[in-house]
Amino acid sequence: MNELELLVDLHRDAERQGPGGDEETRLSVSLSGLSTGEGLKIADIGCGTGAATRVLAEDLGASVTAVDFLPEFLAELSAAAEQAGLDGRIETLAASMDALPFEEQSLDAIWSEGAIYNMGFRKGVESWRRFLKPGGILAVSELTWLTDERPAELQQHWEKQYAEVDTASAKMRILEENGYSPIGYFALPERCWLDNYYRPMQQRFADFLARNAHSTAAQEIVSAEEFEIALYERYSAYVGYGYYVARRTRD
Repeated sequence: MNELELLVDLHRDAERQGPGGDEETRLSVSLSGLSTGEGLKIADIGCGTGAATRVLAEDLGASVTAVDFLPEFLAELSAAAEQAGLDGRIETLAASMDALPFEEQSLDAIWSEGAIYNMGFRKGVESWRRFLKPGGILAVSELTWLTDERPAELQQHWEKQYAEVDTASAKMRILEENGYSPIGYFALPERCWLDNYYRPMQQRFADFLARNAHSTAAQEIVSAEEFEIALYERYSAYVGYGYYVARRTRD
């Protein structure tokens, strides 16, 4: 297997492919001001296996298009949605987030939890704006510095992994520069990282390595994840995911 195939193998059975929580998705919905019963059309971009997708479909009664470029994740989402009786509200779409097929001003909201980094925050919010109706909602979680200063080890690691990591104020400014009005922000609590993402992933490591014959490539992935987990455990006061909720301003 190549690296991408190994990462899919590690994460496809997971509830989440990044930090997050149902309560936090519901908080973002509350901050958005969206109401149920309005025939809302929402896209969940970089949805993974669809933890947030299912919350949006159930709590808002919305029609949700769940977008991911990995069909393996979408297959898991479809099975879970059918089991939950939500398959009539959720449509899956295998597509790249930088080549979306939506019509301009066709969506009431766009959600993207822990995925916009694949495009880069600035490019993502700029590119996706045209798909939102005037006054439409953008809700994204994004790697964010929680303090003005942070340990050099931490800064060097994350700037190498994701050059756009920055403070919440800088992210807000990008939203404003690209035609949004920020209406809500919060940082994900530690349990969204540890209890909902890192600990379940650690529990999958042994089976993952066994399935892949303890190959060098598989062991390198586990080592990299363990390093990231240890870094977060040491420095969680300095870095996390900021959850940004903004409204598209009218042209």
